Amino acid sequence: MMINDSKQFREIISLKKSIIGIDLGKKRTGIAISDINQKIASPFKVYENKKFSDILIILKTIIDERDICAIIVGDPINMDGSIGPKSQSSRSFIKNLSKELDLPIILWDERLSTVSAERSLLEADLSRKKRQQIIDKIAASIILQNFLDYLNVKQ
Repeated sequence: MMINDSKQFREIISLKKSIIGIDLGKKRTGIAISDINQKIASPFKVYENKKFSDILIILKTIIDERDICAIIVGDPINMDGSIGPKSQSSRSFIKNLSKELDLPIILWDERLSTVSAERSLLEADLSRKKRQQIIDKIAASIILQNFLDYLNVKQ
């Protein structure tokens, strides 16, 4: 089920279960997974972009193996806050995903997550080839960590 309100999202997700973060890209999809306390996001895997049905099978496997309670999908809105083609693609993805999975799914603003991931990898002095292989799961981890930080702020 697609959720638009992040406060409502906190109320309906299970505690003591992990959350998946997804960074959709044209060429690759990055996946990150939180710890069961929903405090720390860790990069998981990068998948070369496949059809929606292939990504769905991958996600269902991860959800079953890792006891996942929710999904965060990066929303690449434009810097001015407008919705462009990439954001529309993310919205279509979660609309289709919500028809197939009975988990709360929310879009989370991912502006500059890939830039931040790239900076971190450059500081680590990784080659361009190695950066390309892992940047998407690092970006997914940043998206998920930003969401977890939001969830864990005392309100």
